[in-house]
Amino acid sequence: MALDLLPVTSTASTDCCSPVTGSTMSAEDAERTARTLKALADPARLRLLSIIAAHDGGEACVCDLTEPVRLSQPTVSHHLKVLTEAGFVTREKRGVWAYYTLVPDAVGELGAHLRLHLGGVR
Repeated sequence: MALDLLPVTSTASTDCCSPVTGSTMSAEDAERTARTLKALADPARLRLLSIIAAHDGGEACVCDLTEPVRLSQPTVSHHLKVLTEAGFVTREKRGVWAYYTLVPDAVGELGAHLRLHLGGVR
């Protein structure tokens, strides 16, 4: 069985490139944004954010977060630390317990930032 190969043609052309007309993300901004997205790219962390958001006032004690996600307290604390460092929640120590509060508009600001730099993508 013979294969019919397509002829090789040159694709070099001065008409192939379009000019950049919008704002682009700097390398540093891309690194920072990627770290933020990595914080969200975990099912346990997304569940934790959802559980915190569902609590009255968008605040929950760490003692209320381990059972719903079925993870150990040290594992939940690690995930919450990542979310805190990424700016999605704040942490307040009250006695022996830590309380986590959703940062208002943190996810919305990330979305707006991505729309600014990726808004032309459809």
